[in-house]
Amino acid sequence: METETKGMEMELNETKIKSFGEILAETEFSNANDDTVSKVRRMIAEMANIIKDDYNTSYKSPVKSLLFDHAIGELVGAQTAVEKVINFNK
Repeated sequence: METETKGMEMELNETKIKSFGEILAETEFSNANDDTVSKVRRMIAEMANIIKDDYNTSYKSPVKSLLFDHAIGELVGAQTAVEKVINFNK
């Protein structure tokens, strides 16, 4: 939370902390303001958060770590491919 003092009044500005998935999928950034692209990004963000939550709360092994990294990379690749199909020849 940020605070600003103006004279004797104090103003509070709340700042939302983005989740891992929101940062990964860049849910707040859209150059086209396209509802379909926004929906894709929200879905990717949700999947990334599910994977991250499971990874954080389960037994970690070298294999699980590799699978986590691979799954996240595949999500980023899928997002890129889906957005490309949606925006192709627009």
